[in-house]
Amino acid sequence: MSMTDPIADMLTRIRNAKHARKEQVNIPASNLKISVAQIMKEEGYIKKYKVIRSAKNKQGVLKLTLRFDDETQCVIDGLARVSKPGLRVYVGRDHNLKSHGGVGFLIVSTSQGVMTDKEARRPRYRW
Repeated sequence: MSMTDPIADMLTRIRNAKHARKEQVNIPASNLKISVAQIMKEEGYIKKYKVIRSAKNKQGVLKLTLRFDDETQCVIDGLARVSKPGLRVYVGRDHNLKSHGGVGFLIVSTSQGVMTDKEARRPRYRW
């Protein structure tokens, strides 16, 4: 069975692990998912991630370790997919999208790679 939205699947697995108070979650790996995990680690929402590849499973498994603040509450408050396969959302550099009133962050895919919305808005060149 093919998966039509692997990023939504990743977010759902993280949400389910959070609600079940599981510290670790396994996700089928891809380069995009690894980039998203790297950003989540840099922002402090997950402790660590590891890609496990074997001869049997060449695609690999992305193993995320979620971060809990006092061993009961996960630091991830909410996850949402804005751009979906059925409704793509394209924004310019000066977009005005806010996540949780500016407290959270957005992960965007750009021509320069996957990055947070703050990095995407930062000027690249000085004239």
